Amino acid sequence: MTMKAIMIIYNQAQTEKVEYLLDKLGIRGYSLWENVQGRGTSTGDPHLGTHAWPEINKSVLAVVDDEIVDTVLDKVKKIDAVNVEVGIRAFVWDILKMV
Repeated sequence: MTMKAIMIIYNQAQTEKVEYLLDKLGIRGYSLWENVQGRGTSTGDPHLGTHAWPEINKSVLAVVDDEIVDTVLDKVKKIDAVNVEVGIRAFVWDILKMV
């Protein structure tokens, strides 16, 4: 069984949708980072938690079976399509070993 790591970085306004996605797909194990600062590569506004740029992101990292990756990415794409301005992105990479 091959495993993948999926990192989802999202505007904190998307928290409820991301939590629902994880629950609905049975992704129980994950790590969560709050107050994540950054800016999208091409069109994203800065999310820095400052007076000038008050929005802030969260990030969740989950290790999942390879078979579920496309479903997660499809759900993230649908969340993003509802409100592109808010922002959500997902990144995937291989897990070579784990203990």
